[in-house]
Amino acid sequence: MVAGVTTPLRLTDIAAQAQVSEATVSRVLNGKTGVAAGTRHKVLAALDVLGYERPVRLKRRSNGLVGLLIPELTNPIFPAFAQVIEQALAGHGYTPVLCTQTPGGATEDELVEQLEERGVTGIVFLSGLHADASADPVRYQRLAARGVPFVLINGFNESVNAPFISPDDRAAAEMAVRHLEELGHRRIGLAIGPTRYVPSARKEQGFLAALPGGEGLVERTLFTVEGGHAAGGALLDRGCTGVVCASDMMALGVIRAARERGLRVPEDISVVGFDDSPLIAFTDPPLTTIRQPVRAMATAAVGALLEAVAGTPVQRTEYVFQPELVVRGSTGRVAGG
Repeated sequence: MVAGVTTPLRLTDIAAQAQVSEATVSRVLNGKTGVAAGTRHKVLAALDVLGYERPVRLKRRSNGLVGLLIPELTNPIFPAFAQVIEQALAGHGYTPVLCTQTPGGATEDELVEQLEERGVTGIVFLSGLHADASADPVRYQRLAARGVPFVLINGFNESVNAPFISPDDRAAAEMAVRHLEELGHRRIGLAIGPTRYVPSARKEQGFLAALPGGEGLVERTLFTVEGGHAAGGALLDRGCTGVVCASDMMALGVIRAARERGLRVPEDISVVGFDDSPLIAFTDPPLTTIRQPVRAMATAAVGALLEAVAGTPVQRTEYVFQPELVVRGSTGRVAGG
């Protein structure tokens, strides 16, 4: 038993979970020096996973609160980002405060005001108003003027003096089109959200660069299963044999529209998603998609934010991360090809 802990700890279990020696676990639990920060973090994480209460001496005081604003939780890509961001913040001693927008609930501006009232150290915006070209960027200029460090993920506005983290949306769309073309598809459609959103506009640019003359095969809809269903029906009516989607949720909607018409995926219609959301590999069929590098992007966002918090001048720039094509069962050679 370790001093200060009321419940007996099995060093063997903790060592196995953390993949370190029992001696190392003992040194961490007893507050001894000579243990690398990363190793210490693995032992503490093992305690949490196994359900042990941390010894009092190991309970760290928070370095401060950091707000994380996300649009919703129904699309699994947003919780995926939130989890990595929160883990990274916690690893640096900060307490994340998750703020989710809901229809009829608090707006982004109201949530920011509430976070400032609580004295947050900084804010991470994920797919917020900065991604909407029709939104007034002055809100972010005022936030910067008040001395609140922040970083913005998935979206870009040249009027905002802050670090941006984005996937290469143009390359993602081009990658998807090239994949379908290699499978013999020539009539390829695109299902995206409203083009006032920067990621949508960029995907459309990439799509048209890869498929000149494809303007008539672009359907702008909602970033939901229902939106994909509507767009899929319209694109199938135009004879598309392949569809590129701006999100995995939209891709599932396209597949549903195809099946309602008695079409098989991928024998009759091929579908490519975007995000590689958790569990998307287990759909029927498993979805071919463009993977966002969530961990790399989220880690970079936290790193940029903490540099700003530390007073290090952060360059106003956009850090662009390369996506990856993940081929699964929803794409195949064009029928008769």
